[in-house]
Amino acid sequence: MSSSYVPFLLLLLILCGHAHGRFISDTQSASQDLISDGVHHHLSHIPRSYLTLNPFSVDAESTCDQTYGFLPCTTTVLGNLFLILVYGYLMYLAATYLSNGSELLLEILGPGIIGGLFLPILGALPDAMLILVSGLSGTTETAQSQVSVGMGLLAGSTVMLLTVIWGSCILVGKCDIENSIAIDNKDTKGLSLTGSGVSTDIWTSYAARIMAISVIPFLIVQLPQLLNSTSGRHLAVLISLIVSVVLLVSYCLYQVFQPWIQRRKIAYAKHKHVISGLLQHLTNQERLLTVDGEPDEEIIKKLFKTIDQDSDGYLSFSELRALIVGIRFDEIELDKNDAVNKVMKDFDTSHDSRISVDEFWVGVSKWLKEAKRAGNANSDPGHRTMKFLSDFHSRTKEEHALLGAGDQSDEVVEGAENPKWTSLKAGLMLLVGTLIAAAFADPLVDAVDNFSDATSIPTFFISFIALPLATNSSEAVSAIIFASRKKIRTASLTFSELYGAVTMNNILCLSVFLALVYIRGLSWDFSAEVLVILIVCVVMGILGSLRTNYPLWTCSIAFLLYPFSLALVYVLDYVLGWS
Repeated sequence: MSSSYVPFLLLLLILCGHAHGRFISDTQSASQDLISDGVHHHLSHIPRSYLTLNPFSVDAESTCDQTYGFLPCTTTVLGNLFLILVYGYLMYLAATYLSNGSELLLEILGPGIIGGLFLPILGALPDAMLILVSGLSGTTETAQSQVSVGMGLLAGSTVMLLTVIWGSCILVGKCDIENSIAIDNKDTKGLSLTGSGVSTDIWTSYAARIMAISVIPFLIVQLPQLLNSTSGRHLAVLISLIVSVVLLVSYCLYQVFQPWIQRRKIAYAKHKHVISGLLQHLTNQERLLTVDGEPDEEIIKKLFKTIDQDSDGYLSFSELRALIVGIRFDEIELDKNDAVNKVMKDFDTSHDSRISVDEFWVGVSKWLKEAKRAGNANSDPGHRTMKFLSDFHSRTKEEHALLGAGDQSDEVVEGAENPKWTSLKAGLMLLVGTLIAAAFADPLVDAVDNFSDATSIPTFFISFIALPLATNSSEAVSAIIFASRKKIRTASLTFSELYGAVTMNNILCLSVFLALVYIRGLSWDFSAEVLVILIVCVVMGILGSLRTNYPLWTCSIAFLLYPFSLALVYVLDYVLGWS
């Protein structure tokens, strides 16, 4: 026998391991089916000339309903496990098609509305579909039973992304930490808990803060339970639904305008760095402050004359460019012409495209005072003059790095070679992904429900562990691969995407869930599950908000939160009886 048939036969044996049959009886009754024994003819006076089959005992076995009237269903443990694997894989395909189609669309149309509005929604679509069908099934009683599948998926996706996937990205993306910053592509310290880790930019911290804010609807819907009130539960669901929708719209708008905000902040950070370099360069020639700690007008105007090469009393664009070209900006790549334009715009208050001596004095004085505030200089300039300017220059360099200003070239996306074909391909991928998710979400929920009945395992735990592997596996693999490039830029994008995915779970998927509960009049009985989501989101949100440097020991916090979440739900629901 060919070895290629062995797996098929083993699978067939497993699935056929539980069979049904009927006993053959030698007594006749009107309700029994008759079969011939192939030997005797029917004679009315010979009662035993036929063998009979006892009918099935309907009460002996539970039954299942075929989804859409033709998809297979079963009441056995192994059969439902097989169906969960098959439908889960189809949901994984749907998520993959949606992800790839979204990336192709982004390649053609760029960020903004596409990157900010459609991509986050499409990324959360498989989860939203599963949550939707879990509450639309059959009667209110059936929906109340199956809606725990949706809550399990919602909690499981959030917890898995912020624990297992977050910690894995730290492990595979770790680099050597020097001066509180992970050095790109340098990994020589092995598994050092403090000397090895990951660094991100400041935008990643903003994403973590937004994620922490997105748990507000969970707090609102839990208020009646916290106050032991039964009358306000339906109203709390409605208010929480409205807040979720408002947060969803606000988050999408933020994503649409974030590239513009990011460019403005980066431009200002570069401008500050140019000014700090200019001040340091001038200070190397003369002391710019008086003994009282105020800008020295005489010295500053004297320096102006050394820069004014043609002695016409004005600094032209070429003279200012010659000054900036000669300044070293600590390995930060700057567009010299752009830097000159920004300095000219900042100093040239008369808008005549040249800087007078008085404008130069006012501009330098303004930035010296700004540097003193940022550098915490005291009133005694003396030997501290260089110190506070050095502090200011170091801070502008750090701000420049935190904003990811030095890696903007990584964001440049080449245009598609054939935009029409790429658009068609992206559209087909999105359509196929959406159709698969819509078609097989309901059968997957039914299979989970039947598996729960067959094993007596609560549906929440099955959906908490198994379903996120199907709907988020594509996203998880992509994040881990991206983090393995061991760069600050790629680490920042990886963790930003994880925080963004959890944010969409907390507002989009929760909005769908709350709408089902409110419209169908279901009871809100998920206090333990909500508590788990709150704890994980708040802990990881605080961790991500307060730091941009993550030593290796931080991944242990993430990994420990996963079993803690499962244990907490079990204790609260099945030991303390919260549900």
